[in-house]
Amino acid sequence: MKVKKAVFPVAGLGTRFLPATKSSPKEMLPLIDKPLVQYVVEEAVASGIEQILFVTGRGKRAIEDHFDISIELESHLEEQGKLATLKAIREIAEMLDIFYVRQKKALGLGHAILCAKDFVGNEPFAVLLGDDIIDSKRPCLRQLLDVFEERAGSVLALEKVPLENISSYGCVKADRLSERVFQVEDMVEKPKREEAPSDMAIIGRYVLTPRIFGILEQQEPGKGGEIQLTDAILKLSKEESVYGCLFEGLRHDCGDKLGFLKATVDMALKRSEFKVEFERYLHQRLAQ
Repeated sequence: MKVKKAVFPVAGLGTRFLPATKSSPKEMLPLIDKPLVQYVVEEAVASGIEQILFVTGRGKRAIEDHFDISIELESHLEEQGKLATLKAIREIAEMLDIFYVRQKKALGLGHAILCAKDFVGNEPFAVLLGDDIIDSKRPCLRQLLDVFEERAGSVLALEKVPLENISSYGCVKADRLSERVFQVEDMVEKPKREEAPSDMAIIGRYVLTPRIFGILEQQEPGKGGEIQLTDAILKLSKEESVYGCLFEGLRHDCGDKLGFLKATVDMALKRSEFKVEFERYLHQRLAQ
């Protein structure tokens, strides 16, 4: 089956970016001239996704407004003759069909995915986390979907990370099937370095079969008293094949302040209107 739907869990409080996120969603933090969440939605669209569901919480209204039509703003831009900007604004609301549901209690990523059950129905679906901005020639999600269409099983995005950082991630033990495709045998959520089964971390892109919902409904809370998606996927791997895809591309962890700063620099250097002057500025600063 073709994957046409994607779920965006965006109900988190964004505490690592306080006070900036006290009244504005973390997903709306601007990376150059677009909010973080727009980069991820654009990745979904470029991968062939047709419908998305935002799993939101209190204080996330700005996300809904961003992807909605703004009559007043569009009229103003048209009157000012700013037609290129007007076109870009209209494209945001026209990218694909967008739906919303509230996660009323912060019970973890697994619970957020469970909130999407009615939207997804009995179809495979994608999950994209807005913290991870992935710069790649071929969209990261599209790479996962290629594996799904070939293997007909759930797929996790994998990235090799230094073992000293592995305790910040879910981690897999897996058999290599090809250069970048693995069959998952075991998973551990945020293991200690000495307990990690590998240096391959699960990052914020998934393609899942609908069987995950039945597992999540029976899932007991794990670490932190939350319903862990990793625990549910591990159970899923005992019932059907689950694969990992070591994606090609550069991931920016924008849920971390330093990662956000690095993303800003890297993305700015890719923009022709900034590159020369910004490089000159960076060299001057480093020379001081």
